[in-house]
Formats: sequence, structure tokens, C-alpha cells
Amino acid sequence: MSISPLSDPASGATYLILGATGGIGAELCRGLAQRGAKLALGGRDGTRLRALADELSTHAPGCETECIELDATKTSDVERAFTQAIARFGPLDGVANCVGSIILKPAHLTTDADFETTLRLNLWSSFGVVKAAGQSMREKGGSVLLFSTAAARTGLANHEAVAAAKAGVIGLAQSAAATYAAQQIRFNVIAPGLVRTPLAKGITGNELALKASESMHALGRIGEPSDIAPLAAWLLSRQSAWTTGQVFGVDGGLSTVRPRPRG
Repeated sequence: MSISPLSDPASGATYLILGATGGIGAELCRGLAQRGAKLALGGRDGTRLRALADELSTHAPGCETECIELDATKTSDVERAFTQAIARFGPLDGVANCVGSIILKPAHLTTDADFETTLRLNLWSSFGVVKAAGQSMREKGGSVLLFSTAAARTGLANHEAVAAAKAGVIGLAQSAAATYAAQQIRFNVIAPGLVRTPLAKGITGNELALKASESMHALGRIGEPSDIAPLAAWLLSRQSAWTTGQVFGVDGGLSTVRPRPRG
């Protein structure tokens, strides 16, 4: 009998989600809460974290949450988030780093500050998660999920900074998968195309830019958080226990397919 990636109730499983209030992070939290998971919600804005926790408790009665304010670009904050989540719920079953950024500039217009911020939000935050997971998840094992982008594997104009940072995330995850395999800590990556999230509103809110992006995706549309969250939930769950070191392109075909012109 086939099993849907969403069929795992995750009842009692404990997850730490960084970037929990973002478009993909919040959708992932909703799905996990409905399956009975215990969730440590990490993010910069305490007000938004508490609002998400209230929403989860309303739509998933009995859902236990812990709100953790942090700056994911600071390794010490990430380590503190692991410590706080474990103190509340016990050993973690999985961690997802949904923190990230989008910057669309050619290299010659990208300032050093732009590049440093991009590296810190995308690669540095992911390294902090890997480091903390290697310290905190060694006894029980578990799943670590990181996010890259289709632009890390396909050359797209004006993506130099974010492509460099997100390509680093892929290398980081694959190396960590080898390093910590003996401890049964799994590392996987989702590499989306453009997804309709608050982070992408600079593109999605511009009709011309949106149409241009839609035409680049073979399926003729950009993604929604609901296109990403089911796979993320599966990769965090015990159902994916034999999956590590993999990069999953959930991108409407952007990285691999060149469709015939529409008309």
C-alpha cells in the first residue's frame, strides 16, 4: 500500500523550525501541528512568533509550542535555540532552517554589505544549524532540513550573491550528511524555484516581473508554500529515514526543463 508523504501523524515528534513565521516556515508548522508534533518556533520577531503559536493552538488543539526569539545569523543564538527547545520538549526529531533572503543584482552592483548579509542569512545560518545539530542530536539522531534555490544549480541572471550562498548550503549539507551518518543525523536540502511568500513580494508584486518568472517555470506558474511544505514535512519525518545527502528541486521544472513556447 502506498503511503502519502502527509500521512505520518508525527504524533509526539519534536521539531525546531527556524524562520517559522516566513511563508514556507509557517506552512510547514501548520502541517506538522495538525499531525500532533511539538514545535519550537524560532524567529526574530516575538510578536509574530506568538501570533503563529496562537494560530496553531486554535487550528490544532493540543499542539504544544515554544517561541524562541533569535538572530539565526549568530551561531550562539542558534545553539541557544537548540538548548531551549530540548529543555522544553526533550531530544529533537528534526530541525528545519527556513531562514533566507532574495537579492537580484548583478555582481558589479552588489555591495560588500549586500553580499555579507546574503551569506549570513543563507549560508551562515545553515552552518549554525549544522553545528548545533552535530552537538545536540548525536545520541538520538534525526533529520536536518536546509533550503537552497534552483538558482544554485542553474545559471540565472542577476543571482550571483544568492546563488553563491545557496550553492554553499548544498555543499554544507552533503558534507554534513557524510560526517554525521554514523550518528544517524540526516541532512537534506530543498531547492525551490520562485515561491509566493512575503520574502518574494518584490517580484510577485510586480506584474511584469511575475509574468516573466512564470514563463521561466515549465509548469507556467510560480510556487506556493503548500507546494513545498509536504516534502519538507516528509523529510523531517521518520518516513524518510533512509534519505540523506539529497537535494530536491521543487521548482516547477525551472532547474531541469525547457518547455516549448506557449501560444
